[in-house]
Amino acid sequence: MLPCKDEDHILKRTIVGPSAHSECLTRPQSTFGQQSRAAALDTPQSRHDRPNILASSAAVEQMTKVNEPAISPIHVPVMSTEAIEGLGLTPGGAYIDCNVGEGGHADAIFRAGDDVSVLGIDLDDTALNFARLRLADYTDRLELAQSNFSELAHIAGDSLFEGVLFDLGVSSLQLDTPERGFSFRNEAALDMRFTPQTELTAYDIVNHYQERELAAVIREYGEEPRARSIARAIINRRRITTTTELADVVKRAVNWSTRSRVHPATRTFQALRIAVNGELDNLEKGLMAAIQALRPNGRLVVLSYHSLEDRVVKNVMRREASECICPPGLPICVCEHTPTLSLINRRVITPSDEEIRSNPRARSAKLRIAQRI
Repeated sequence: MLPCKDEDHILKRTIVGPSAHSECLTRPQSTFGQQSRAAALDTPQSRHDRPNILASSAAVEQMTKVNEPAISPIHVPVMSTEAIEGLGLTPGGAYIDCNVGEGGHADAIFRAGDDVSVLGIDLDDTALNFARLRLADYTDRLELAQSNFSELAHIAGDSLFEGVLFDLGVSSLQLDTPERGFSFRNEAALDMRFTPQTELTAYDIVNHYQERELAAVIREYGEEPRARSIARAIINRRRITTTTELADVVKRAVNWSTRSRVHPATRTFQALRIAVNGELDNLEKGLMAAIQALRPNGRLVVLSYHSLEDRVVKNVMRREASECICPPGLPICVCEHTPTLSLINRRVITPSDEEIRSNPRARSAKLRIAQRI
């Protein structure tokens, strides 16, 4: 395990053991969001007249409930069995969970493995606190780092691992905490940041991007065919301060029929979240660092939840498994590319019908597995 570090909020590392816990435990500098439109309108404005991020007791309340299963059930990770099988656990192996979240997949690794160790990474300090509690029985084999997985090369250093797991996208904890602003089902400030250290918020994009820029974000990151109409409606309605306001603007822009099963704001909210957190750029960087951190025959396992993520994962894996990555049409190979991966599953793995029935949020999950050469 590597020593504790805290470098300009890029990396906050915690060795989760009795001697190091008190000295290295990190806490968020501020919390997210506001709880009502009225609060947003009455609050003095900061950068770009954005609503201030007010302190909230919600995270503390949720932490209090973590040991009360009847009130706050333990989070069940998506496709846990398939992910653990994909990692191919070896006795005494070291593994990285790049989106440790509430600790569900890490817990499954510990339960299935023989004397394995886990480095858990997450940008969300609240999620790390949940993971720290859930994984308390494994403190001698657990290390937690508060960071973006795009910094994996820095976090791992020269260490090599038997497997790396990515569980992408927004977590249930984030979706179910209204003041984080990820969901349109509850009124909250337009935030959508994974960490308070990120300056850009959804409020900034919605209220300050030009119409063309805004439409491009919604079209490219939300794959929304009606992006121009939605962007124009947002521009005409400004200033928009809450999630429910934005959802209402989108509904009106597309003339939504309640017969549709999918809320029309789903793609717009996805697009804003991806843009705020730079998810796709960070993903490719994190995947390449993960490949370099794997031992020979180590496994790379990735769970994605929408086509943009899956496309990045598929393209990286296929490229790194190819002997030639020259542009089509060249008469001879000039790239001198050396494959770093072999594909374990050439077709994407999806959740079973039974899992989707028990956990509807698993319905869009796609699992891909590759092995380090």
